[in-house]
Amino acid sequence: MSDTPADFPADSAEVPQSPGFDEMTRDIAEVPAVEVIVTVAVNLMSAAAVKLGLTEEGDKYKDLDEARKLVHALAGLLDASATEISSFHAAPLRDGLKSLQLAFREASIVKDEPGQGPGEKYTGPIYG
Repeated sequence: MSDTPADFPADSAEVPQSPGFDEMTRDIAEVPAVEVIVTVAVNLMSAAAVKLGLTEEGDKYKDLDEARKLVHALAGLLDASATEISSFHAAPLRDGLKSLQLAFREASIVKDEPGQGPGEKYTGPIYG
């Protein structure tokens, strides 16, 4: 059996190399925890914005049930990591979270009571 993938000719000089587990582990080990937390938070924010219909595609991917889950997870992550990341990182993430919470409140047909919206368990009531 050959180590060459089936869709590449045997004489091909360019066989893609996938990173090995040890290499990926080493790369992850070099990333500071704050960077991992911020990256995850930004990914949650981006996904929530899409599910809230805040992208160029608008309502194409809008799904408020999914958005609620993402905003709630973001709020929980930020609450849990508040003492671990500096205010330099936390402040813009909290601002983004509040914007998403307000956007959710505006997009909802059935309004949540103050304090019952996504993530408000962690942030307190959002009025808008």
